[in-house]
Amino acid sequence: SYAELATMIPKAAAEYIYLKKAGSRLLGFLVGWLMSFAGIAAAATVALGFGGYFHGLFSLPVTAVAIGLIIILSYINYRGIKDSSTFNIIFTAVEAIGLVIVILLGMTVIGKTEINYLEMTNGVKGVLSAAALVFFAYIGFESIANIAQETKRPRRILHKAFIFSIIITTVLYILTSVFIVSLATPGELAASEAPLALAVSKTFLGNNAYIVMSYIALFATANTVLIIISVTARMVYGMSVDGSLPKILGKVHNSRKTPHIAIILLTLGSIFFVFFGKLNVVANMANIIAFIAFGLVNASLIWLRFKYPKMERPFKSPVNIGKFPVLAFLGLATCIFMIFQFELEIMAYTIIISFAGIVVYYLMKRKVIV
Repeated sequence: SYAELATMIPKAAAEYIYLKKAGSRLLGFLVGWLMSFAGIAAAATVALGFGGYFHGLFSLPVTAVAIGLIIILSYINYRGIKDSSTFNIIFTAVEAIGLVIVILLGMTVIGKTEINYLEMTNGVKGVLSAAALVFFAYIGFESIANIAQETKRPRRILHKAFIFSIIITTVLYILTSVFIVSLATPGELAASEAPLALAVSKTFLGNNAYIVMSYIALFATANTVLIIISVTARMVYGMSVDGSLPKILGKVHNSRKTPHIAIILLTLGSIFFVFFGKLNVVANMANIIAFIAFGLVNASLIWLRFKYPKMERPFKSPVNIGKFPVLAFLGLATCIFMIFQFELEIMAYTIIISFAGIVVYYLMKRKVIV
């Protein structure tokens, strides 16, 4: 769905634009508001993960390190999209190498211990709850849509970026999951603050592997925070330019050509959430917001197929019954189902944030806020 919509409408604040085009400015604002909030929360969550690995290596305070990381990566984003992309490519390469190391080491011991891959310790409900939480690892591919405005030939290449990113990460994640339980038991992994590093340390490489994997984890977590800040800033910028958020957030730096005010706001917001404390709650809030946003994106694709049937579509989502996109419908149904796998506390927080967004929307509409 993202691949089709992004090649149709290559704009910043992608989800907001898609829903607005489908005919609901309020829903567009709400999803943009929620995605921006999720970005701020996710950046803080992953920065704390970085702080945990950094503390293990250098014994520095986790919170201070997390804040320092957010500030440094915000500055890189302020410098421009080219600098951000360069760091992203380097960090991603290191991150992928780390997962390949885990896979290769796991292959050396596969079959030496008996593993029941279909065992469900907490039943189907446990699997669904785990799926809702682990979805955090997949948040990020939608970032491609939000930098469409700064992409060369977006109508020709964006759909490939979406499809290949999902295929590559899915294969890496599945192989890592299969082989990591050959290196360490699920109980050991669950009890560790650095599970990948722990698993690799159990091989012939010993403690040296633990240190190497911890360094790789620093690159992985830093990379995630870098991308989140970059994309969320462009979401806020796009909504501001369109008049849905205060004009000041749509300002672009004269020389750097970056939405610097939006970046500063996100930096301060992420630092606030570093002190929130409930890491699991923040991660799950980011997840439930992603399911809401992805569900609405699928819904907007279905609606736009009938509202603008003749609109140019450089890429068209496969598996259709006439104009009706079957995959988008299945995506919408899955997202709705997954939303109800979260605890009531997470749902309550999301409703409160949504209500605050609706208040801001109507204040902007009546020009109380400009």
